[in-house]
Amino acid sequence: MESKINEVVDSYELSVNDIIVEVSIVSDAKEPVPIYNISITNISDMTKMILGKIREEFVSQETKNIGTDDDFSVLKIQEHFKKNILGLLKKYFPTANQKTMDMLINYVLQQNIGLGNLDILLKDPNLEEIVVNNSEEPVWVYHRKHGWLKTNVKIPDEARIRHYSSIIGRDIGKEITILNPLMDAHLKTGDRVNATLSPISSKGNTMTIRKFSVRPWTITDFIREGTVSYEIAALLWLAIQNELSIVISGGTASGKTSMLNAISNLFPPNQRILSLEDTRELMLPKVLHWVPLETRLPNPEGKGGITMLDLVVNSLRMRPDRIIVGEIRKKEEAEVLFEAMHTGHSVYGTLHANNVRETINRLTNPPINMSKQVLSALSLIVVQNINRRNGKRRTLQIGEVLPTGDAQVLYQLNAMKDKHEKLNNPSTIYESLKLYAGLSAEEIQKDLNEKIKVLKWMVEKNITDINKIGLIMSNYYRKKPFKNLA
Repeated sequence: MESKINEVVDSYELSVNDIIVEVSIVSDAKEPVPIYNISITNISDMTKMILGKIREEFVSQETKNIGTDDDFSVLKIQEHFKKNILGLLKKYFPTANQKTMDMLINYVLQQNIGLGNLDILLKDPNLEEIVVNNSEEPVWVYHRKHGWLKTNVKIPDEARIRHYSSIIGRDIGKEITILNPLMDAHLKTGDRVNATLSPISSKGNTMTIRKFSVRPWTITDFIREGTVSYEIAALLWLAIQNELSIVISGGTASGKTSMLNAISNLFPPNQRILSLEDTRELMLPKVLHWVPLETRLPNPEGKGGITMLDLVVNSLRMRPDRIIVGEIRKKEEAEVLFEAMHTGHSVYGTLHANNVRETINRLTNPPINMSKQVLSALSLIVVQNINRRNGKRRTLQIGEVLPTGDAQVLYQLNAMKDKHEKLNNPSTIYESLKLYAGLSAEEIQKDLNEKIKVLKWMVEKNITDINKIGLIMSNYYRKKPFKNLA
């Protein structure tokens, strides 16, 4: 029996500024990966042709005015465009109602002033990454469920890719030129953008957009997806409650920041939390006393830059109880952070390393190069992993740091069974809780069992909103009823 040449494996609808977009993911026997197709269902091909003619007529009348005014930002250009194109739309669509007119204006703006069909891809909450390799290839996307997919979207030429990069950079005061052909930037929505220009990227100009998660992952999501077990989630919660410092390591796109966000939702509300990031990604519950800080690159003259070390040093003058660091990269940053741990602050951060042993090696070798004796201030190492074959993200290992600076693996993923297995009982963590909190091993186990019950209740009630979780944590710590918050 022959397999189908084209088989729809998934489909759904998006609404982008009243433009209805149908998404279909099609498995094609002739293609190595499925194809992500978008089609606008409420604008006909004839209407698109008329809109193209309107654009040409408008450009011939108005572009010179915009092009010669240095004061025009993208927002001003859009307002100017919208105001002046309305007359042309009324000329060609005299019977259109206000809703249809607004939709047509949005479409024209998107295609001519915005990022074209990339704007549609940016509105799909199922996508994590959008990649433009050049104008010859279709745009690629990374789908939460289906992994890497080719799309039916193509950028018409290299100049358009460069134009998109330029307007993104202009909005935040950056520029990409032949002399400066690499650019890191972000959209106003928080999505991170990297752009390169040819000939640095030899096949053509590129753009890589990592989307900012509209709804951040929570510990409830992680349990339900199998990323962590109830036992691991309860241990992490116990560590958070008792102010033990944690490093989350893993490879690119393994879910380090998502895990950092998930455990941050377990903080008590009566403590001051500072987060330090290069680009704002964390989202914490509203009930928390949280101050987010961001680094800043220097301007073209090399002035005004704020580094991660600047933020780390400054954060200690802001009376924090907890410090969250987007990524630990350099020796100077690590030295200040471990000094903060030794002086009673709880620190949480991410690091690029693939397992517990490698995390210790990264911390104790250049460029970070910390002494092993100093590492004992750290309590837990959480290692995240992504299976490239099926796209599943899992916590690979949980390890505790021993007084010697070495680590002992407590839990490890059995990849064959897709199940977490306990390898060792915590020793150093239990000794710390006994010394500083007066808890016996029996009391700790009882507390863990209680936390597992709360987590199971949250999963059963499908509580995934960070603000609801924040309220539940607040009531839990104050020993108030929380079940009415579901």
